[in-house]
Amino acid sequence: MCGIAGIINFTGNEDKQDLLTRMVALMHHRGPDASGLYMHGPVGLGHARLSIIDLSSAGNQPLHNEDKTVWIVFNGEIFNYPELRKELEAKGHRFYSQTDTEVLVHLYEEKGTDMFPLLNGQFALAIWDANTQSLLLARDRVGIRPLFYHHQNGRTLFASEIKALLVDPSVPRQLDPVALSDVFTCWAPLRELTPFTDIYQLLPGHCARIDAEGLHVQSFWSPDFGHEDHGERSLADWVEELRSLMLDASRIRLRADVPVGAYLSGGIDSTYISSLVKRNFNNRLSTFSVSFSDTRFDESAYQSIAVKSLKTDHQDVRCTEADIGALFPKIVWHTETPIIRTAPAPLYMLSRLVRQSDFRVVLTGEGADEIFAGYNIFKEDKIRRFWARQPDSKERPKLLERLYPYIFSGANTRSRQFLEGFFKKDLLATDSPVYSHLLRWHNTSQLKTFLADSFRPTDDSLDSFVGRFCETLPEDFMRWSPVSRAQFTEINIFLSNYLLSSQGDRMAMANSIEGRFPYLDHRVIEFACRVPRRFRIHGLDEKFLLKQAARNVIPGELVKRAKQPYRAPISRCFFGYERLDYVEEMLSEEQIRAKGYFNADKVGRLVAKCRNRQGSLLSERENMALVAILSTQLLDQQFIRDFPAYEGEEVSSPVVYD
Repeated sequence: MCGIAGIINFTGNEDKQDLLTRMVALMHHRGPDASGLYMHGPVGLGHARLSIIDLSSAGNQPLHNEDKTVWIVFNGEIFNYPELRKELEAKGHRFYSQTDTEVLVHLYEEKGTDMFPLLNGQFALAIWDANTQSLLLARDRVGIRPLFYHHQNGRTLFASEIKALLVDPSVPRQLDPVALSDVFTCWAPLRELTPFTDIYQLLPGHCARIDAEGLHVQSFWSPDFGHEDHGERSLADWVEELRSLMLDASRIRLRADVPVGAYLSGGIDSTYISSLVKRNFNNRLSTFSVSFSDTRFDESAYQSIAVKSLKTDHQDVRCTEADIGALFPKIVWHTETPIIRTAPAPLYMLSRLVRQSDFRVVLTGEGADEIFAGYNIFKEDKIRRFWARQPDSKERPKLLERLYPYIFSGANTRSRQFLEGFFKKDLLATDSPVYSHLLRWHNTSQLKTFLADSFRPTDDSLDSFVGRFCETLPEDFMRWSPVSRAQFTEINIFLSNYLLSSQGDRMAMANSIEGRFPYLDHRVIEFACRVPRRFRIHGLDEKFLLKQAARNVIPGELVKRAKQPYRAPISRCFFGYERLDYVEEMLSEEQIRAKGYFNADKVGRLVAKCRNRQGSLLSERENMALVAILSTQLLDQQFIRDFPAYEGEEVSSPVVYD
């Protein structure tokens, strides 16, 4: 993994070296091993390198083709690069390094933008073509690697992180009300938006060509559930194909010139990956996990079962509420967005443990829940549709107790009526393209009541939000099965814009760690899109097909255990222990009014409640509101009022290539 940055300016000459140097320096954590620049005519490219493949200086970037007419900066890995390289060499291309990056240069010469369907990898890249005087930007299919840009008046800046763009004083440093409204509805901004005005993300599965005529964006891939298999193929056949795909997806993600470890959460997803690697490729596999001092979130008992079965070299980091409180400002600096959960913080600690253990690469289980229908939201959708066919039924809503026993357990008649009323909201809106998520979005959007009237968008209604999302849905979307529509929505928003970003790339790269995701191999995703819905959710048994594949491979206790969503403590991290000066300052009435994002009276009442109860006994919504408000206040402080909040390490000047 690495950090990339660049400038392309068709409107006039500018000195790019100083700005690019500062952009790359702010991403030193992404690439501490080397840095380099290339500048010629309208373009300037910058790179910070984390060495994974070809550790020699020959792999330093920017890299070029034989006659130096094509240059690249690349963040990511192309896992099928050895096979692609053989084909290119057979066609006469000559290489001067052993990297996957150089393969991309020559593949571009052969295929242009038709290269992307050939890639099995996770990537963000920029290719300058001197022959066409154009710059090509691209991002992998599901957005594992980030890429942001600012485009104005014939000049474009791009980078792996927003903070690198904000180095340029011409880029506005202000928060976008629509994007924040989105975050307070579905955890992340929709589509191209970022929390910052006039800064956009290149969408997953998209590329953009920039030339003197402007910026032109196009899609090259999207998850397609329109080919679900309705045949009579046996479950055993589906299981065998999945096992074969997962074995190969894991195999090629071990390609590296440094050791590769694995995260081990104690769930099916990560344990299955670790089992495949341990049994087939690496008998000395090292695994890493995070445990919690708060037993409500701790999964260490299941992690112990996995470690005992696999016999891996295992290390664990224990996360306390005090740890999260102390780390939270740095977490916001790396996420570059408001967050409504503290869950990224323990993952920061986990990646730090990996780095301290002299590893640079880990396999992880992210993506399995989205592509194999593992979340409660998918089962909830199924139950509510069943209930909607007989909305007056007293028995059908009782199925919800199987999903949320911890909510319904011990509830008296009045509480049970309240809970059923909660889940009954919009029950009959089954024709909505996003029926599966309406209830969740409605609940989360209550956080917007804390926003100041002066900062709220003109129309921040849920209907407006849903309309914006539905504008870009595939043409045949409503012909897909309900579970497929729910999965697409979850992949499009939560997976790409939150899970792989705030909890994925940002927390790992903060400690110079590369995460690799076998479940997000595009072959596995395309396979999962074809799986019959009955093998995704069998009755109310989620992730059914994956469980069948994992049987007799991982311990039975882990296959049968009830799913426990990854979560972390919230409010007591900030009010339950010693006084945290930044919390007192950011949530003070003076700072709330000065920054202007929130209603000071409402925030004041929430903060008083937190203090009186020392952060305990708050509702789920109050916990989310606290984190959302605090992270937004910190975002403003770090990126607008006091930018840059963290200068990073002192780094040597980058090598300038010509």
